[in-house]
Amino acid sequence: QLAESGGGLVQAGDSLKLSCAASGPRSLSNFAMGWFRQAPGKEREFVAAQTWSGGNTYYTDSAQGRFTLARDNAKDTLYLQMSSLKPEDTARYYCAADPSIIERGGTYYSDYRYYVYWGQGTQVTVSS
Repeated sequence: QLAESGGGLVQAGDSLKLSCAASGPRSLSNFAMGWFRQAPGKEREFVAAQTWSGGNTYYTDSAQGRFTLARDNAKDTLYLQMSSLKPEDTARYYCAADPSIIERGGTYYSDYRYYVYWGQGTQVTVSS
């Protein structure tokens, strides 16, 4: 199971750190992990992902340089540090886990269809 937290209402330019706590028989270290977001009336959008080994991290263009994905395998927790937030970042943010331990490219990890486990999401609202 995945459980996101850390969302909230912030102003443009602020920072926010999302967490995704994993629980279950398999450690977070056995999964490729991703962050996605979905705004009302829009499709689910890729934000960031990391291979199961942690060797490669991918970001969408809008997140590159502002968001940082990190994981703490000892705590079975995934993070998304977001800075310089913009109103267009407003969305519900979801973490997701892909049990494949085959290293693939960024195109694969940006496709939400490959992720098997999903959290319930946490709302991020950025006011202008």
